[in-house]
Amino acid sequence: MDLLQRMRVIGSGLVIAAYFITLHLDVVTGVIVHLTAMSVSIPYFVKSKAWDVVIMMSFLMTIGTGRLVTAAIL
Repeated sequence: MDLLQRMRVIGSGLVIAAYFITLHLDVVTGVIVHLTAMSVSIPYFVKSKAWDVVIMMSFLMTIGTGRLVTAAIL
């Protein structure tokens, strides 16, 4: 398994962890873990030219970043 595949697997695991954290522990921490997961996963999808996934992840990262900014303001 090469580095990008490992990053994708780690990113997938972090997405699951982020979902749990967001629902049961803390929204801001969950968003941070989710953004980390997306950042780790995107290079794999860029290399494999899965542009629809890259666009979707970028959109989700934008939403997460907005949530962090909102949390920082309040």
